[in-house]
Order: sequence, then C-alpha cells, then structure tokens
Amino acid sequence: MNKKLSLQEWLGEAEQSRISFADFCISQQSNFLEKSRQDIITDMLAILDVMEQSVMTGLSGVKSRGGLVGGDALRLQAYSSDQAQRSVIGPTVNRAITMALAVGEANAAMGKIVAAPTAGSSGVLPAVLFSLGEAWNIERVELAKALIVAGAIGMVIASRASLSGAAGGCQAECGSAAAMAAGAAVVLHGGTPGQVGNAVAITLKNMLGLVCDPVAGLVEVPCVKRNAGAAAQAMVAAEMALAGITSVIPVDEVIDAMAAVGSSMSCTLRETSQGGLAVTPTALAWTQKIFKD
Repeated sequence: MNKKLSLQEWLGEAEQSRISFADFCISQQSNFLEKSRQDIITDMLAILDVMEQSVMTGLSGVKSRGGLVGGDALRLQAYSSDQAQRSVIGPTVNRAITMALAVGEANAAMGKIVAAPTAGSSGVLPAVLFSLGEAWNIERVELAKALIVAGAIGMVIASRASLSGAAGGCQAECGSAAAMAAGAAVVLHGGTPGQVGNAVAITLKNMLGLVCDPVAGLVEVPCVKRNAGAAAQAMVAAEMALAGITSVIPVDEVIDAMAAVGSSMSCTLRETSQGGLAVTPTALAWTQKIFKD
C-alpha cells in the first residue's frame, strides 16, 4: 500500500525551511515533474484562463441540459449591482458566490471547465481565486502560485480520503474544493503554513458529512448552489485562520475523519440519487419529466 501523504509534514517542512507554503509546493512539484518553476507556473496560468472563461460562460446566461438550473449567476450579479449598499455578505463574498454559480451553470450546460478537483465542484476554487484577485488587485502569477497550493492540498485529500462523491459524498467534492480554496486564500493573503493547515481543517470540519444527492442523477440540483455555499465556507475558514484561530483537531486527522465518515455513509447518499433531496416528491417529478422528455 502506498504511504499516505501528510499535509502536516509538508507544512512543517515549509515552516522549518522558513519559506512560504507556495514556494514549498512549487519546489516539490518542480522536482516531482522534472519541470522548471517557470514552466509549472505557466501551466497554472493556462488553467486560470480556462477557469476564467468558464465564469464568463456561466455569466452569459446559459441553461443546463436538464433544465433545472441556469441564469442564477446573472440574477445574483444584477441583484448585487442594485443592492450594493445593502449586501448581507459584502461585495467580495457576493462576487465569489456569483462566480461559483456561474461555473457550476457552465458545467451543467456542458461548457468547458476545470475539474477542481471534480466537475461537480468546479466553481469553488475559481470563485475564491478570482474574487480575491479582484478585491486585492493580485497579480495573475500570484493566483497561479495559489492554484499550485490548492493542487497540493487536493493531492493529500485524495491520498488520505477521496475526491469522489460516489466514494465519500459531497464532502469529498465540494468539501475538498472548499478546503483547497481556503488554503489558497490564506496563501494569497500572505499567511503562514500553519494558517494554511488550520484553514483546510476548519473548512472540512464545517462540511463534514455533506451528502451527494443529485436530482435525476444530474450535476445540477443541488450541486450548483452547493458550489456557492462551499466558496463561502472557504472564505470563512480562511478568515478565521488568518485571525489566529486554530483547529483543535490537526488537519491530517480531519481528513482521515472525512474518509471514515464517507465510508460509513449510506450508498443512497453517495451519488446514486436514491436518497436525500433526490427522492423528494418534487425531485421525483422532475426526474420523471426529464427522462420522459
């Protein structure tokens, strides 16, 4: 059996070397992939371009194939413009959830997205990266570095638990995406490796046990709106970690707990559409209509 990766070990190595976690992850990937630091960043810049295009696709008002979602990102964008002075959550988080909805809707409409880490959770990471990038005037290359950090966090989660809704519920998809985004947000703010670990742990704890129950088996309801919720969770966790709030349970143990919860979860709540929201009367009526059509 392959040795499980340890985020705690990586964070500790970065702290011991007195380098940022971004620099640690870039060096690690450079050695592993036998590519230069610049080549890795260039690859990430290309991925950011695809992510940005998926946001624009969603904001064009596309409709999903199943007809369950579409246009909500535009609605939220219009609302935030009209109600800018009365926002419940503030402009940055509002922008993030707008982008998360947009990418989720682009995915549901069969648009091109980046699985980050999955198609069903593809809106979370770009939403957090781009909203903070806009709010803080962050250079594109710094977003690319944060994306590398997010990837490293995802690697550890995949090693110790799962990124699959079928294996671990939506905690493994939107939960993992949010954890990756939270760590990236801390890095963008100049946080320490320890704060990255706390942000990841807090995010996963807040999303522990989230089920995967897609209506009609489509990545539309509740998936798209969960992307928005996960983006907000990531930003909440990053804010707490940056304030010095720590997780009592170490991050590797939180990831292991997520794996255990996923394994004990009923198969009806792991992407089979046999439980949760997928079997409500309205969901069953939609399922019958979609497949009849």
